[in-house]
Formats: sequence, structure tokens, C-alpha cells
Amino acid sequence: MNITVYMGSNPGKNPAFREAAEELGRFIGENSHSLVYGGSDQGLMGVVADAVLEAGGNVIGVFPENLKGIEGLHPNLDKLIMTDDIRERRAKMIALGDVFVALPGGPGTIEEIAEIMSLARIDQLNGLCTLINVDGYYNHFKGQYDKMVEEGFITPQERGRIRFLESVGELKSVM
Repeated sequence: MNITVYMGSNPGKNPAFREAAEELGRFIGENSHSLVYGGSDQGLMGVVADAVLEAGGNVIGVFPENLKGIEGLHPNLDKLIMTDDIRERRAKMIALGDVFVALPGGPGTIEEIAEIMSLARIDQLNGLCTLINVDGYYNHFKGQYDKMVEEGFITPQERGRIRFLESVGELKSVM
């Protein structure tokens, strides 16, 4: 199974973010899944990839040409797919994924997982859409989706296609 993971190219300040990234990577590798991610060796991206590789798993990096020199490319990928730009990268990561997971990250992570959430909401994506809410990182985002239901912009069934989980352990139980 290909697990597409979106996360920060920075580590963030909270050590729990790194711990969750390591745990997710070990889970992917130890269960013979493949990681599909942005291809960087930096931040949480590098942590997850390293953990997958250390656990004997497969890592597929999807890296845009226009990020060369801005982000470091992971040197030990099993497969590298180069794209022209971020938009092509996002489309390729969606096409490759069976399950979609967000760890904490910045604006790029939010943009990527929001696209997955929109596709899941309208049944254009069969894969599981989850956000790992490490130490409440996604509480405001979750609250906004609940507010969308309350205000009638999405149905409870549509909201139900998007899962906010408190830990990687919870992800293991729903897969």
C-alpha cells in the first residue's frame, strides 16, 4: 500500500512532532508499505523517510525541479520522480497514494491536505484521509471543518470522510 504523507520540511519546535514522524515511518516500513512524499531530506520529511528506510521499507520521493537548491533531496530514495513544479508534484503524489496522512507542517502541508480533504468530501478519492493531530496541532483546522457542518457548507457524512486522529497508534487501528 502506498501511504502519501504530507508534513513540514522544517522540524517544528515540539519534540512530539519528530517522535510522531519517526513512529509513522517505522509503521510504514515494518508493515511493508511504501512512503510517497515530497522527497526532501529536511525537517519532518527527512525524519519520516529515514525511519521508513531504517525499518526496511520503500520510499518514493516526488521532487519538483524548481525546489532544487531550496530543499535538500534525500540521497537514499528507492525511487525518485522529478516533476516540473509543485502542482505536478501534488498531482503525482495523489495519483500514487492509497492512504493520505498529514503530520504537522506549514502552509504547503495545509494546502496539500486541504486538496485531499476536498477530494475525499466529494468522493473523488477512495483513500483514507487523515490528519495526525499531534499535541492538538490541527485543533483549529478540525474546528473549522466542524463549523462548516454547523453552518451547512458540508454534510456530516462529508465531514466523516476526513479523520483527525490523536496519534499514529490510532492510524494503525483504522488501516
